[in-house]
Order: sequence, then C-alpha cells, then structure tokens
Amino acid sequence: MNELLALGHAAVQWTSSHLIVPVLAQLPATLREAAGEPADIAEALLISLLQIGIIAFVMRPLESLAPAERWPHRKLAGLDRTYTLVMLLGLFPLFSFLVLTPMAHLLGASPAASGAQDEPTGLLAWVPWFGGHPWLLFALYYVVYDLTYYWMHRLQHELPWWWAMHSMHHSQRQMSCWANDRSHYLDGALQSIVLATVGLAMGVDTAQFALIVMISELVQSLSHANVRWGFGRIGGRLLVDPRFHRLHHMLRDPQRPQLHNCNFGQVLPWWDQLFGTALYGEPPRATGVSDPAVDADNGLGLVAQQWYTLRRFWAAVRCRDGWRLGEVSFDEKTLRPVRQDPGAGPH
Repeated sequence: MNELLALGHAAVQWTSSHLIVPVLAQLPATLREAAGEPADIAEALLISLLQIGIIAFVMRPLESLAPAERWPHRKLAGLDRTYTLVMLLGLFPLFSFLVLTPMAHLLGASPAASGAQDEPTGLLAWVPWFGGHPWLLFALYYVVYDLTYYWMHRLQHELPWWWAMHSMHHSQRQMSCWANDRSHYLDGALQSIVLATVGLAMGVDTAQFALIVMISELVQSLSHANVRWGFGRIGGRLLVDPRFHRLHHMLRDPQRPQLHNCNFGQVLPWWDQLFGTALYGEPPRATGVSDPAVDADNGLGLVAQQWYTLRRFWAAVRCRDGWRLGEVSFDEKTLRPVRQDPGAGPH
C-alpha cells in the first residue's frame, strides 16, 4: 500500500512540475490564483484519466462480452462518450477550481481547499474520537454523502423543473458505461454544489473528497454499463450493480406505471431498501423515457441537447406546475410541464 501511495505521489509531482506549472505560468496572475495549487490540479487530472482508462479498457469490453441489450450500432452511446470526456477533462475540473474552491475558502472549510486546517471541523470537531480512527471517519463521510445523493436524486424526479433537466440523463435508449456523465450542465452544477456543501459541513478535506467522488463516479459508470449481470444476491444488496440501476432507467411499463420509480441509490442500495424504493428480481429492460418531448433528446447533438433541455427547464421553472411535486410530462410545443393522472407516469 505504501509503495502504491508513493507511486501516486510521484506521478502527481511529475505532472504538476512538467505539465501544470508550465501551463499556469502562461496565464494572468488572477487566473493562476483562482486555479489553486498545481499539485491539486495534477491530482484531479490524473484521477480523471484513471477513470477514463477504467471505463474504456475494463467496463467497455465487459459490455461486449455480456450485453444486457444488443444494438445494431452504438451511435447514441457514442455521444455519451463525448459527454464523459468533456466532463472529466474539462468542465468538472474547471467548475471545481473556479466555483467550488472559492466557495470553500469563503466558508472557511473545504472539500476542495488546499492546505491543512488549524482546527478540526465538522464531524471531527463534534466527535474527536474519530481522529484516531480515520477509516471509520471516512466511511461515515461516505455514508452521509451517499444518503444526501439519494434524497437529492429523488427530488430530481419529483420536482418538475429539476426533472426537466435530469430527464435528459434518462432519455438515453442505449445506456452504457459512458452514460453516467450524460446530463445537463446546470443540473450537474446544482448537484455538485449540494454535495460539496454537505462535504464542507462534514469537514471533508481535499484528498478525502477527491476519493469519495472517484469511488462514486466509477461505481456509477459500472452501474450504467450495458451488461446483464449483477453482484449476486448478497453483493447486490450491499452495492448498486448494473442490474439494479438498469431498472431505475427502464421505460415505463403501461401495465405497471409506477414500477420505474425505484432504485435511486448512487452507490449504496441501503437507502432504497430502508425507504421502500428498492426493486429486485425484474429481468433487464429497455431504457429510455416514454415522454415524446424528452425522448426527442436522442435526435440531437451535445450542444443542441443542452439548449433544448435548458428551454424545457426554463418553461418549467416559470410556471406553478413546475414547482408542484409529482410526475409530469412536457408539452411538445411549449415544453411546459403537464400534470399526470395518478398511476400514469411519463418516464
């Protein structure tokens, strides 16, 4: 373990001195200050490259060996690969250093701030005993983080103006290992702010938050993979697996219209089990949405998808029905939310 950590540290230092520092030197002073420490940027870049490597060279081959669905082509899934590359190599690092880091400095603690803190904050300040048990503290951080995501995810489905954005993630008919980062960028920014705020409140430091995000992203990429297997009867109840999450993305069954309201967990399925939203035992199903106004996303490119989804969001956030909890579809002309009859969901 120590050798692995030393190798990772050496890789960060080499990338920082040979790549990040020369690039930052070409920027104006104000941008250099906003970007943060070169070592932190190098660490974020290497983590992103590691994630992309695992998705491309481990998860993608698994999809060819045991696909849940066989497609004549992967045109729709290919767009999601672009989303992943843009997000991991561009937008998420930029958002982290230009938005989350200044926010963390402003609040005086950070999941993304550099440097050690003089006084413990968050959970460590409330329960100093955790100072001698760092792995238990990290596990507690992760459980709270994952619980926050569960309830945020349920709200994304129940609050119409948020569903107007999040529905783009669900409109994919060819869900694959690249689909995790298929989302509207405003939706992604809002999610990041919510989760980072919880991290700040808990007192999570830079390295811990980076590890939490990496674990979550990798498990989510695997859970979106087009594979027909899971982690077994026991493993599937400890971690979210592809069979479990595919049911969350299933097309609405007209015979059982509420069946798709299930399996909201990000990494831990415990919350679905605890709050009655877990669904097991169903065979793999086709993914996507039955709302024509949302399914239309599949005929668009990345920029057009972002613009069309933004229009859907703007139409929803400006009207009363956009703030009333419950399932909606969207009018194909005005894109305003349309309330559904009980038992008939639009997904």
